Amino acid sequence: MSNCKRNPQIYAGQSHRHFSRRDFLKVAGISAAGLALAGCQKATTETNVPQGDNPTDTGRPADAGRPTVAIARADSYDRTLIRKQLESLFDKIGGLSSILAHGNRVAIKTNLTGGTSTTPLPGIPEIESYLTHPEIVRATAELLMDSGVTKVFIVEAVYEKASWPVYGYLDMAKEIGAELIDLNYADPYPDFVKTVPGTDPMIYEELTFNPILNEIDAFVSISKMKCHNTAGVTHTMKNLVGLVPYRFYEMNPGDRYRSAIHGRSGETRKRLPRAIVDLNGARPIQLGIIDGIWTTEAGEGPWIPALTQIKPGLLFAGKDVVATDAVATAAMGFDPTADYPDAPFVNAENHLNIAASLGMGTNQLENIKVVGEKLEDVTMQFTPSY
Repeated sequence: MSNCKRNPQIYAGQSHRHFSRRDFLKVAGISAAGLALAGCQKATTETNVPQGDNPTDTGRPADAGRPTVAIARADSYDRTLIRKQLESLFDKIGGLSSILAHGNRVAIKTNLTGGTSTTPLPGIPEIESYLTHPEIVRATAELLMDSGVTKVFIVEAVYEKASWPVYGYLDMAKEIGAELIDLNYADPYPDFVKTVPGTDPMIYEELTFNPILNEIDAFVSISKMKCHNTAGVTHTMKNLVGLVPYRFYEMNPGDRYRSAIHGRSGETRKRLPRAIVDLNGARPIQLGIIDGIWTTEAGEGPWIPALTQIKPGLLFAGKDVVATDAVATAAMGFDPTADYPDAPFVNAENHLNIAASLGMGTNQLENIKVVGEKLEDVTMQFTPSY
């Protein structure tokens, strides 16, 4: 195990309180030379979690208004270990009853960014560095099924069909009876739908979705624990950029990524974080899980030259995904309320701040109940992506 002391829907066809890191350390009462970090000291660690759930879209457990985020250690992707730790995490955040309160058809969004044409880090499998490991998805799906979910869809707008078999998802889905859905296509529906992000969209008045995203009863986002070159961090909320077919969101034919979501030079700083918030408004997440067992720092994929494997040995889960992403961000040694240009948000504004300002959740650690491992005990300083 790693020592973490290192400091309305219409069928649409194919149209389509900012402060610095130094201030943060001062507020937390931790010297720059001492143990990092970060508002971590503000978050409390409790083991007795209320069992009642409030089945809202945010799925927050009832605890004096504070969302609960659970942290567990895991030093490998051993199947038995992963299932045991995820089961413990789910128990600590109040169980899966609020997920089932929505219904029993659930989609799990994984992160298979880049596709098989991307050259991985030398000698390191993609799922052990920058892609969601299928064992995390397997255990989550099985635990959902054990709780009463009757149908699990594993969804992603994959860059190549080969991603499913190459990264172990095809065999895994067959073994557990889940269905893989490539969100680049409308299948098994006749066409895509246009989906409205909410009452007050920030960038997109509507988004092009495979209809499955509107027909499921509950939605789970499973991401890697990573920095991102433009978004700062890429956890459960940023993971939703992969909901939309990239071919509908290219500024120029052949871009091969969702360049329009980022916008032109000079637009990205404000546009990308708000587009992330729109995506989360269009398809709210009821359960967020972050794979921080083996991941990377300094970027989101091997197209970032500084990318390096790192092994925090951690898992996170929560029903308020703003809070879940905030806790994971703090565990990476960053202030989750920081904003551009402070690390890790060196190239864009903090989408967690924007989401919190809209009432989608909280990213202030003092307002989050952290259970399981203590945040200050697992914090591991990541290198930002510059």
